[in-house]
Amino acid sequence: MAHISDLIESDIDAYLLQHQHKSLLRFITCGSVDDGKSTLIGRLLYDSKMIFEDQMAALEADSKRIGTQGGEIDFALLVDGLAAEREQGITIDVAYRFFSTEKRKFIVADTPGHEQYTRNMVTGASTADLAIILVDARKGILTQTRRHSYLVSLIGIKKVVLAVNKMDLVGFDQTVFDTIVRDYRAFAAQVGLDDVTAIPISGLRGDNIASRSDQTPWFDGPVLIEHLENVPLDEEIRQQGPLRLPVQWVNRPDLDFRGFAGQIASGSVRPGDTIRVLPSGKQSKVARIVTYDGDLDLAVAGQSVTLTLEDEIDCSRGDIIASGNPPEVADQFETTIIWMAEEPLLPGRAYWLKIGAKLVSATVTEPKYKVNVNTLEHLAAKALTLNEIGVCNISLDQQIAFDPYKDNVDTGGFILIDRMTNATVGIGLIHFALRRSQNIHWQALDVNKTSRADLKGQKPAILWFTGLSGSGKSTIANLVEKQLYGMGRHTTTLDGDNVRHGLNRDLGFTDADRVENIRRVAEVSKLMVEAGLICLVSFISPFRSERQMARDLVEGAEFLEVFIDTPLAVAEARDVKGLYKKARSGDLKNFTGIDSPYEAPDAAEIHIDTTKTTPEQAADLIIQKLRDRGLIRDGWQGPEI
Repeated sequence: MAHISDLIESDIDAYLLQHQHKSLLRFITCGSVDDGKSTLIGRLLYDSKMIFEDQMAALEADSKRIGTQGGEIDFALLVDGLAAEREQGITIDVAYRFFSTEKRKFIVADTPGHEQYTRNMVTGASTADLAIILVDARKGILTQTRRHSYLVSLIGIKKVVLAVNKMDLVGFDQTVFDTIVRDYRAFAAQVGLDDVTAIPISGLRGDNIASRSDQTPWFDGPVLIEHLENVPLDEEIRQQGPLRLPVQWVNRPDLDFRGFAGQIASGSVRPGDTIRVLPSGKQSKVARIVTYDGDLDLAVAGQSVTLTLEDEIDCSRGDIIASGNPPEVADQFETTIIWMAEEPLLPGRAYWLKIGAKLVSATVTEPKYKVNVNTLEHLAAKALTLNEIGVCNISLDQQIAFDPYKDNVDTGGFILIDRMTNATVGIGLIHFALRRSQNIHWQALDVNKTSRADLKGQKPAILWFTGLSGSGKSTIANLVEKQLYGMGRHTTTLDGDNVRHGLNRDLGFTDADRVENIRRVAEVSKLMVEAGLICLVSFISPFRSERQMARDLVEGAEFLEVFIDTPLAVAEARDVKGLYKKARSGDLKNFTGIDSPYEAPDAAEIHIDTTKTTPEQAADLIIQKLRDRGLIRDGWQGPEI
């Protein structure tokens, strides 16, 4: 729905053309609970004549039935659409609304004020150019005001409107307004918010929203709509920076055309410009700027285009086409991560990282610290939970091109994705590349995995035994290795208890420590495969994510998951080490199967049901499976044991 204009009746084509070419401002409203965010947006819609007659009738009826204004129009009901929001009089989810004026189009996100909905607020802020932070004139600066201001600054929003709301309830007292503005500017400077415009308003009554209020003759600044219509857009600022075009698609409709499509994140480009493709570093010149409506002589930030180059160089989805000061290239970074999932971030666990169109595997180290966003205090942390923010180092499985987030939000921001569920679990902001990532390079070796395996006359592999404590993993793995040794195969075994006596002796049994335990063992087992060995790994390894991470470290045929399937009751009845008894009595915490979960494999290559199979039979089945897959062949027999 667009702004009501006289052109609609006199020249609809001229109106549509005018509307099409209006600039678009995205902004959010945030602040503490009951500061009037939803009411303000409702008033903006009302004053810009964005409400149909039937909507107005429904609003009047709802205001009398469930409104909070004593029967008068409750503008918040235009935005708070969820039943739970209306019942509680609060905002829970992010609500997006569109409106326009003669000068500009707007998309506004009404974000929740409650702390437990921080991830919703961050989602709304991620695409905004400006933030309106509301403060109740009666209450002044609150904890949530500071919290949301910090988040706004963190996400990279540089322009803030401090809307001191409900001025009608304090008699439009200038002293109250000036005190709040002074206190807020002092805090804003601490979090890097320098561009703050303060406006005294009454969202309910409409003072200083669309027109200047007679109640504030002492205020000589712009009214809210006027400021929103004239504030410079981030897109206009981004056009002045160096060219950054993240490649979203390689367009190859036929043998004669090869173009690289994407939306320009910053800067501008013309035919003939010299560009560099990162991370490869290859250079070329722009031949054409192709669009659906024809070629362009100039393309700027915000436009989606296809570039063709003068040279046939390697450029793929996820690469960045750049000019001027090029992006950096690295695979290890310091980042800020905002965690958005119910399950905590576990250091050492592998996640997918998506930056632009690039998807890579990432591992987060233990957080350096987490931030108390209410006080800005840095707190020690071993993990991040829902809505927490922490500074962490992160390591990728390949190099990517990037800019620090403070310089470019498009090439410096990323999301983390759970590898098992494909759910977005966190968002991150890159600070800088770690220096150690620039000092470490792969060393080329003449003797490789294949040559080592050929010398031993075998194919290397990992046999990953997983199952509950007491299921028989170690017993069966031992029997399998004895058979392999007798066949002259070169093997090694990594057993959970044995490894914890040395390599992993510093780790406990929390979820985070279990993840790190498996990460280390997976890396060691990979080295054993590189040495040409058949490596038997016997670990509970309770989480699917870590078993998948271990699988991903080697080639597909080199990893076999062996599920030693024993019901909990049977494993507990065995209790060879007395661990279940300790766990049941409370003397042993975080014990798998009792007070820590075990995630059974979905599709293990080898499934051993120990209620129907003896350890010896299980070992024979596994050896036969190795034969079937061509990993071992009958031949020379080794020494008897």
